[in-house]
Amino acid sequence: MWRVNLVDFDKELSQFEERLGYRFTDRHYLQTALIHKSYANEQLRDPAACNERQEFLGDAVLDLVMADYLFCTYPQLPEGELSRIRSELVSARALAKVARRLNLGPCLKLGRGERRSGGQDKDNLLADALEAVFGAVFLDAGWDVARDVLGRMFEGTAVQAARRKSLDYKTRFQELAQARFGAAPEYELVATEGPDHQREYTVIVSCEGRHLGQGSGGSKKAAQQQAACQALKALDDECDGGTA
Repeated sequence: MWRVNLVDFDKELSQFEERLGYRFTDRHYLQTALIHKSYANEQLRDPAACNERQEFLGDAVLDLVMADYLFCTYPQLPEGELSRIRSELVSARALAKVARRLNLGPCLKLGRGERRSGGQDKDNLLADALEAVFGAVFLDAGWDVARDVLGRMFEGTAVQAARRKSLDYKTRFQELAQARFGAAPEYELVATEGPDHQREYTVIVSCEGRHLGQGSGGSKKAAQQQAACQALKALDDECDGGTA
C-alpha cells in the first residue's frame, strides 16, 4: 500500500486532524485525500495515488449525511426546501469556504504547475480535497463517525440556509436591494453566445452603479436568476465578514 513517509507531512496531518476534530486510525486515508493528481503524476509517478477515488466516495457520503441531517432536523420542510438547502451546502463554493476554515490548502500536495498557479486556494481543488477527506473519514471509521464529524462541521451553515426564504432569487434580491440601497437592481445583458437552438445568455446585475453579480443561462430569465443568486451571496459574505 502506498504511503507518504515525510516527517513534515506527518506534522501537517496531525495539525489538520486537530482542526477536523477527528484522529485517523489509518493515516493512509488522510494522506491520500490530500494528494492532487498533479503531485501523484509528477512526484510519485503513480496516478492511482491521488485523491480522486476518495473524492468520489466522499461526495456520496456528504450527500447522504446532509440528506439524513436535514430530513431529521427539519420534519416540517417539504422536499423542495430540503433539496434547496442541501444544494447550497454541498456546492463547490460552500465546500471551499469550509476547507479554508480548516486551513486545508497548505496541506495539499500539488504539482509544480498547480502550486505556481495558486492551486492551494482554488475553490474547485479545495472542494474536491475536502470531499476526499470525507471519504477518508468514512473509510477509516464508518458511517456513524462520518455522520457525526460532518454533522458538526455543517450544522451552523445548515441552520442559516434553512432560515432563508425559498423565494426566487430575483424577488429576494429585489427586496434586499430596496431595503439596503433604496433602489431597484438593474439587469444588463452583456453577452449572447451559441447557435439559435442552444443560446447562452450572460447578464450582470448592479445597484446604484455597483456590480454585484453575474449569471449565465439558457434564457435571459435564467441568467438573471443566476446573477441575482450571486449578488445575494456576495452581500451575505459582506455581512459575514462584517463589512456590510
